[in-house]
Amino acid sequence: MHYIWKEWKENIRGKGLWLSLSIIVLISIAILFRSSVLSFDKGFYVLLINLFDTIIYFIPILCLFIGAFSIFQEKEQKTLIMLLTKTDHFGSFLIKKSLGLYAVVLVPLITWFFIYLLLLKFNFQLDIKGYFIFIAAIVCMSLVFLQMGAAIGSISRSRMQILGFTIFVWFYFFFLHDFILLSFLPDVTHENVKLFSSVYFLNPLQAVRMFLETGTGVYSFGHMSRLLQAFMWTKPVFFLIGNLLFWLVISFFTAIVFNRKEGYE
Repeated sequence: MHYIWKEWKENIRGKGLWLSLSIIVLISIAILFRSSVLSFDKGFYVLLINLFDTIIYFIPILCLFIGAFSIFQEKEQKTLIMLLTKTDHFGSFLIKKSLGLYAVVLVPLITWFFIYLLLLKFNFQLDIKGYFIFIAAIVCMSLVFLQMGAAIGSISRSRMQILGFTIFVWFYFFFLHDFILLSFLPDVTHENVKLFSSVYFLNPLQAVRMFLETGTGVYSFGHMSRLLQAFMWTKPVFFLIGNLLFWLVISFFTAIVFNRKEGYE
């Protein structure tokens, strides 16, 4: 609780969190105005997908920067050494710091999307289950990239390194990951399609997108080919959970193993 309160006070004084939230709010309102011409009964799903396809470009990089600079600031201001001189070791610190980041970022984000639901009520026929699926998708995506950001902050020696690592991670998941898999697509067969599927859904953006589109009924698995059935060898929610656990664990241990101690030793 101490770390959550500390993180909250630091972010209230800073501009990063409020700028990030303002961007999400403005995008959401803009999508709502653009979707006002849609039908009352079907427009809700179209708005959710359009909103997701827009904010998916912003939330990952914002979470990467927030997570990275939050960790790096502890080293830069020499506060980390004071925290680690107590009984805490770096792993314990990272867990508490990560929980603080989750609370500080997700509470305002979830609060806004519940306010946003009240605005949608006047324009569309609501699907509460579909909207909770949308929020769950946003939360999972935020958790993954916040933890990646914390890893970036741990291994970086300077703000320029943070900038470089963050842009690379964002670029990789948005473009490079799928581009690499496209080169292997002609070699996909029934024997190796499950392996290809597992690697494909290691991209958190694809796992989250599939979970949202199938959960809201926008995408259906009816009348699939045998190869596509083998590709979707488990439910999208399990792909998402596996992706979430994989990247949280990998990011956490990467931060510990490659942690740069410069700045507090």
